[in-house]
Amino acid sequence: MKKLSLVVALIGACALVPAAQAQEPIVIKFSHVVAMDTPKGKAAEFFKKLAEERTQGRVKVEVYHNSALYKDREEMEALQLGAVQMLAPSLAKFGPLGVKEFEVFDIPYILDGYEALHKVTDGPVGAGLLKLLEPKGIIGLGYWDNGFKIMSANKPIKTPTDMRSLKMRIQSSRVLDAQMRALRTLPQVMAFSEVYQALQTGVVDGTENPPSNMFTQKMHEVQKHVTLTNHGYLGYAVIVNKKFWDGLPADIRGILEQAMKETNAYNNEIAKKDNDDALEGIRTSGRTEVHTPTAAERKAWVDALRPVHKEVESRVGKKVIQDFYKATGQQ
Repeated sequence: MKKLSLVVALIGACALVPAAQAQEPIVIKFSHVVAMDTPKGKAAEFFKKLAEERTQGRVKVEVYHNSALYKDREEMEALQLGAVQMLAPSLAKFGPLGVKEFEVFDIPYILDGYEALHKVTDGPVGAGLLKLLEPKGIIGLGYWDNGFKIMSANKPIKTPTDMRSLKMRIQSSRVLDAQMRALRTLPQVMAFSEVYQALQTGVVDGTENPPSNMFTQKMHEVQKHVTLTNHGYLGYAVIVNKKFWDGLPADIRGILEQAMKETNAYNNEIAKKDNDDALEGIRTSGRTEVHTPTAAERKAWVDALRPVHKEVESRVGKKVIQDFYKATGQQ
């Protein structure tokens, strides 16, 4: 980590300056860890197109897909040090950064579908969470949906009891750890880029992901069973280095803000369709059996995971959980 810090500090020394000369384009390095044909990958390319066209070449956006620059554990430090200017990390990444309130998004069954979700992300609760990033040298530009997560394993997992003793890959999140322990599994924190091989070799038995991530990373080829639990949300916050952003010419920043606003809407429009298409791809591949829980089975999943809400209050904050309940009509 010290080596990375030294390297990115040297790279970032110049990157934090928006433009060395008036005639040179302002370069925005946009790094992320998923494939180009995911909702996030497509949205990053959409933003690049808008930004470059509307600034008439004054801005150049370099998009790096599939952890080409940094893996999960490295990218946030790289952003803070200025080696990259823009990221779209999953919301679980902000807990280790010290903004643990974002882990509220990881709480199972706290969001019941996209309508409830957007009441949060498009409203004051979502805006308030993004403001918490500023003391960390980060500006939040909006939320990008991916989708709701499904469980996968190499054995049938129709009910919570079927999960017991499985080694399940998770992101680095205390809430996700609590979720998996509530199911009596053995949670294993692992970088996204390492998951396919870990599933293939049996280092882990299963994982949770929206269908688009599972399908584009070919995880379905090494997982025999999937259950449509839709138990948790996986989304991203588009963030930018604050010093870089504040140093941009005001007209450029305004153009980029509008471009990002339109990109947010574009991403959220395509995310559900991409996940629906990916799920159909998993079904038709013939490699994975897809199970839709019955009403009784879904209730069993909800009942098994609902206690996690109370368990993580001391970490996430009772107020932010209550804010979610209020925004989504649960209370």
